[in-house]
Amino acid sequence: MQLDASQWSTVYNILSFGLVSMLATTVYTLVSQNRVLPKYRNALVLSSMVTFIAAYHYLRIFDSFKDATKEGTFEVVTDYNVSSMAFNEGYRYVDWILTVPLLLVEVIAVLALAKEAARSLITRLVPASAAMIALGYPGEVSADQGEKIMWGVLSTIPFLYILYVLFVELGKSLERQPAGVAE
Repeated sequence: MQLDASQWSTVYNILSFGLVSMLATTVYTLVSQNRVLPKYRNALVLSSMVTFIAAYHYLRIFDSFKDATKEGTFEVVTDYNVSSMAFNEGYRYVDWILTVPLLLVEVIAVLALAKEAARSLITRLVPASAAMIALGYPGEVSADQGEKIMWGVLSTIPFLYILYVLFVELGKSLERQPAGVAE
């Protein structure tokens, strides 16, 4: 595969923008903690963790992109060719295996549910999210279309369970929330 200079720069700039956005969000959520009610501060800490982890992995993805592409010959400096180093798709999955469960815990933290209800949701949602990500990775790296479909279907099962828990079971908690939160 060959990228022209414009395509390479577009990918480079998007990765750079994503990285700085996540770092800025990490800083913002850390310094904003005193501006929210104490019961919501854990949610901001979780947001900081998520965006910091994502920023780190974006940095690794950024480096992998630069390593997997190399500038063309000096005569044709507008083309970027694939180098001998492969782009590492694993960084996204390592990021997701950490951040998706944290995001689900953050949703629960924002709802400020009773400890037992929160613990029950966490013990169901976190393993389901880990299963979803773990089952998706083999399909991502497989070269066989049949395997991709099989792993895609398998990873969709925990995803549907997560949606069920979030929309149906957490929907029930809206009845116990103040009017502004319920909206």
